[in-house]
Amino acid sequence: MVGNIATIGYGLATLGPGIGIGLLAAKTQEATARQPEVKSFLRVNMLISAAFVEALGLIGFVAGLVFGA
Repeated sequence: MVGNIATIGYGLATLGPGIGIGLLAAKTQEATARQPEVKSFLRVNMLISAAFVEALGLIGFVAGLVFGA
């Protein structure tokens, strides 16, 4: 029973990064459409921010494995 609850917890933990990356990409595209000349600066910021959002998802996954045992 513990494994099933951990699986549901990990599924819920992936919702945050998924929504975060979706919003991040949408806002970057919107900003690029408004000011195309800063496209490369926005791309770099988006990739760095996406890495931080994914790191939070991985921390949630690892915490589930560590504390679920």
